[in-house]
Amino acid sequence: MKKVVLKQLIVLLGMILFISPYIPDHVYAEGAGQQVYIIPIEETVEKGMDAFLHRAVEEALESGADYIIFELDTPGGIVDAALDIGELLRSIEIPNAVYIVNKALSAGAYISLNADEIYMKPGTSIGAAGVITGEGNAADKKTQSAWISNMTAAAVENGRDPVYAQAMADESIDLPEYRAPEGEFLTLYADEALEVGYAEGIAEDRTELLHMLGLEAAKVETIQPTFAEQLARFITDPVVVPILLSIASLGLVLELYTPGFGIPGIMGLLSLLLFFYGHLIAGLAGYESIILIILGLILVVLEFFVPGGIMGIIGAILIVISLLLSGADIGYMAFSIGIAFLVSVVASVLLFKTIGLEKGLFRHIILKDRTTTEKGYVSNANRLDLIGRTGESLTPLRPSGTAVFDDERLDVVSEGSFIPANQPVKIISVEGSRIVVREIK
Repeated sequence: MKKVVLKQLIVLLGMILFISPYIPDHVYAEGAGQQVYIIPIEETVEKGMDAFLHRAVEEALESGADYIIFELDTPGGIVDAALDIGELLRSIEIPNAVYIVNKALSAGAYISLNADEIYMKPGTSIGAAGVITGEGNAADKKTQSAWISNMTAAAVENGRDPVYAQAMADESIDLPEYRAPEGEFLTLYADEALEVGYAEGIAEDRTELLHMLGLEAAKVETIQPTFAEQLARFITDPVVVPILLSIASLGLVLELYTPGFGIPGIMGLLSLLLFFYGHLIAGLAGYESIILIILGLILVVLEFFVPGGIMGIIGAILIVISLLLSGADIGYMAFSIGIAFLVSVVASVLLFKTIGLEKGLFRHIILKDRTTTEKGYVSNANRLDLIGRTGESLTPLRPSGTAVFDDERLDVVSEGSFIPANQPVKIISVEGSRIVVREIK
């Protein structure tokens, strides 16, 4: 009997050894054979980030990704960019999750709510999603209402209690048990988010996260932004835009006060080129904006050589329109342009007071030469030899008129009294072109 059992075990072992090469790896380890793509969402949410995420998701899907993890750390950003990113996450047809590695505030909270699942590091936070304008003020009621609706809808879409999403964006919601009494926006820490169903788990690091997802044996790839995308993100940052435009305006103003074309002009043009390059890469500026800025600059330059002022005004208008069309938000772009304009005005006043118009491009278009008597210039020769000559008035002098002296017609004036025509007169003084006569009685 023992020999039979032993023989059966030997046969079974041989069968296992024979078929083992044909058994897929994922039978032995969870996630084996699958591909996971990590995509970072870091720093300010803006249109440059939106462009990068669209490219990264497309690349992951084309490479056969089975799961996408967004590692998120952002203080918030532009509402329009957040809405576009939220729409992108909802359109992903494969499983995906947001892994909050530091904070997901404002726009970051909205982006997180649009993922299939949310995981958080210990001590991280999500919330504080009130809408603030570029000037640091609360947005109007219409904008706030739309944003609260979007936050609520994102929570409902993934089966989460909408009251917490609403409290993150609406300070009138009273949740004192989570440090959000009326007048404060709700912010949830990792353990609180897990408690209310706003997180599926708390993972110490990426390894633990993959284990929780059952993907510890999966192949992991990370997609990083290219240099061009990083530059575009930096340039389209709401803080950088007014600074860049101010540098451009300051450089061009300085160029007007310096001889030739030098560093200030190059600095101004490079700032404009960087602005449009970044916004073009981010998908904000179209070729129509580029055409408008080129036409505007050409007209402004022509204004220095063609009198009238119309070309300069039209050129300035085209430049402003091109900048407005290139921005993510027209209101904020108008604010940024206003700052740049103020900087250029202040710089112009200071330079005018310190340098004047003696240098730079102005020296070519403003007449500074004067014909003074010290240099030997006279407007009219003083004909002192006429004093004492007598003649006859040809026209009535009221008090000016014409008189003839030895067959020479001269324009004259009387001392103030009326002198009829054909009356004898005498020249009593000559002051440049002014010849004064007196009637001879």
